[in-house]
Amino acid sequence: MLDNHELCTAFNEFVRRDNAKHADEITAGSREALKESSPEFIVKASGIERRYVEDKTGLLDPERMFPNIPERPSDELSLQAEYAVHAAKLALESAGRHAEDVDYIVLGASMLQRSYPAIAIEVQGALGAQGHGLDISLGCSTGTAALQLASQAVALGQARCAMVILPELTSPHLNWRERDGHFILGDASVAMVIEPTDRAKPGSWEIRSTKMLSKWSNNIRNNFGFMNRCAPGTEHHADKLFHQQGRRVFKDVVPLAERFVLDSIAVHGIDAHQVQRYWLHQANQNMNDLIAKRILGRPATAEEAPLILAEYGNTASAGSLVAFAHYNQDLPAGSIGVMASFGAGYSLGSLVLQRGA
Repeated sequence: MLDNHELCTAFNEFVRRDNAKHADEITAGSREALKESSPEFIVKASGIERRYVEDKTGLLDPERMFPNIPERPSDELSLQAEYAVHAAKLALESAGRHAEDVDYIVLGASMLQRSYPAIAIEVQGALGAQGHGLDISLGCSTGTAALQLASQAVALGQARCAMVILPELTSPHLNWRERDGHFILGDASVAMVIEPTDRAKPGSWEIRSTKMLSKWSNNIRNNFGFMNRCAPGTEHHADKLFHQQGRRVFKDVVPLAERFVLDSIAVHGIDAHQVQRYWLHQANQNMNDLIAKRILGRPATAEEAPLILAEYGNTASAGSLVAFAHYNQDLPAGSIGVMASFGAGYSLGSLVLQRGA
């Protein structure tokens, strides 16, 4: 756990050292001085108070400002696979299933640890699951996209027990030296079992419909990839980490997400107030509050659109599923809920869910 006070203490010391190092350039006007951060600024900007990270020793070192995560030998379980296996076991226990029941794994993340072999297949082997697996990546909409792929496979009879796993290891690709974004992301992993309705446990959630939308935008981006080594002069530039034009993203995504969610539920002939819960992508409290307000025509209650940002931060594609995991058990049979995500691309995904008896 890394809270805002710890984070800002380290960040501000980095700022002071960097400004001192470049004092002559700052005085001459050829370089802009870095600004310090504060816990109050972070909460006002995002609603985030703390986040879970794989390693905070490197993040609290003003000379480093990125995690200490040693590489593992190829014959050991990768870190992202370790995250995935842990989440998968919890999901299997909750569903009353065993690993050998699983015959399809869709594993997704905003950034995958490697290109190949697929981490889904590594996890399949570690669990002892059957069938096949694949990796996908669609920014913060990866979770809803993975759920749709899994549900389609089940609906088509291609799988009897599918599993979606989202091991979001975000701390290594966040720029911890950048004031407007150094607090945003947190590490998390979550999984969900998808089965035919006739096999599901009583009280499970049925997927009533799904929807995806994409619209090209360059405002959230990460340029890290295998091509970087071909241009060594720029391979360590800041654009190889998460970066965004935050104000533009806010302005673009709020109306796009509002319309998308309303269109998703309109298919069922219901209005926004007949939905008991919205598990929205956990990006930013101000954004989530405004999207929910525009959907409902009034501010949403904490029960209608729960937030996990204060504790987890933005966990990329895992956020809406983590919110679902924390806030679904209290709803009675027949309840309608909407899970929705929106992220880089822009990409949007939604599922309309109904609780069974």
